[in-house]
Amino acid sequence: MAQWTSAVGAAQLARQLQAQQPRPAGPGTRKPPAYRALADGIRLLVLEGRVPVAARLPAERELALALTVSRTTVAAAYEALRTEGFLESRRGAGSWTAVPAGNPLPARGLEPLPPEALGSLIDLGCAALPAPEPWLTRSVQGALEELPPYAHTHGDYPAGLPALRATLAERYTARGIPTMPEQIMVTTGAMGAIDAICHLFAGRGERIAVESPSYANILQLMREAGARLVPVAMSEGLGSWDLGRWRQVLRDAAPRLAYVVADFHNPTGALADEDQRRRLVEAARAAGTVLVVDETMTELHLDDDVEMPRPVCAFDPAGSTVLTVGSASKAFWAGMRIGWVRAAPDVIRSLVAARAYADLGTPVLEQLGVNWLMRTGGWEEAVGLRRAQARENRDALVAAVRRELPEWEFEVPKGGLTLWVRTGGLSGSRLAEAGERVGVRVPSGPRFGVDGAFEGYVRLPFTVGGPVADEAAARLAAAARLVESGLGGGAEPLRTFVA
Repeated sequence: MAQWTSAVGAAQLARQLQAQQPRPAGPGTRKPPAYRALADGIRLLVLEGRVPVAARLPAERELALALTVSRTTVAAAYEALRTEGFLESRRGAGSWTAVPAGNPLPARGLEPLPPEALGSLIDLGCAALPAPEPWLTRSVQGALEELPPYAHTHGDYPAGLPALRATLAERYTARGIPTMPEQIMVTTGAMGAIDAICHLFAGRGERIAVESPSYANILQLMREAGARLVPVAMSEGLGSWDLGRWRQVLRDAAPRLAYVVADFHNPTGALADEDQRRRLVEAARAAGTVLVVDETMTELHLDDDVEMPRPVCAFDPAGSTVLTVGSASKAFWAGMRIGWVRAAPDVIRSLVAARAYADLGTPVLEQLGVNWLMRTGGWEEAVGLRRAQARENRDALVAAVRRELPEWEFEVPKGGLTLWVRTGGLSGSRLAEAGERVGVRVPSGPRFGVDGAFEGYVRLPFTVGGPVADEAAARLAAAARLVESGLGGGAEPLRTFVA
């Protein structure tokens, strides 16, 4: 019986490999042989989780044709990977990826580090901040006071607690978007909302248009659902969307869904203006595409001069084109797993009906906590604390990176939680691997793209400040020196450095 659980096609693997930037050769070193470079590239893809463990690799002849190299080169690369423990093979079953004994399995998303690892590794992978106290504690206390009547029920509310649905509808109405509670479904975080939307609207093989770059965990969710991702390149800098490209993709590819983050885009921090929002909705409506708008960052404007545009759904009064997703996770706390969808009532009814085969509902106590915050004004107080903390961290991180890595390029966003950084020609994948060795975890650019795009980038979140931001930048500089010397990305492990 075969040991592999998925397969990677030759064309897909070739695209990912060809997007990688070659490892720079250190002073006095020779260029590695072709087979070694190929083995190194596949190993990096496995370590980053972009090629899953136990994935069947293409046959030697197929990959050689896709890469236009000799079969001997591929055979030698596969043999090197087998020797290092990154590949297993059996006659008649093919070859599949593996990790050497004792190595942790690579993460395919941006999961936070376990608490026990935080003492030795600075985590720049997860864009989430600690809870804004005392408001978390107060919300839980308020929720407990309101819990007794609900405890006498079955506790299953597939559409969400009526009280929270009404509160969320009122908040949209206050933003100039008339909304009824019947247009709201409460979910288990924004990921739960988008997962439900994908399963309802986009079956396996359906096309979904996504910004390029886009949020890594959502891209992986869509891949796991069997979607065919159609990337749409962002404009340079913080100008956000290229509407010409969007119109062309929506017209030519006719995707069933399109996923966008208009407010402080993850990872770039871009903010779309009203004209871009209006034109995108018009293009989606004309193409028959359902537009999924992620508003999880919308309240995280960090500078005083930011004028927030109207929500994207303001340009879809009939509610037939735009589905809006919100969440408490970024604006309040990631541990408060409350998200929601705003859509036309018939869409909400379909989502709720489909939920019976998924998670049935969202925890009652957490819904009561969020409702308490929004009803009492605690939400605004907590979000104000969140903005102040994120602003302070952003400024500290920007100063530290500019000091330690002056050749790295970025624009400072006016909101959100992430900095999108061009790494001066260095491979983001190799920086990520070298970073683990010197005590800093950073996600590489290709995690936020499709088929290996953005190899020359990394994403830095505003999760650390003060001396920790200084130390994080120093460790990133140490990782960059390893990559520049040709030592980063080698098969032999380096001794972990903890300052």
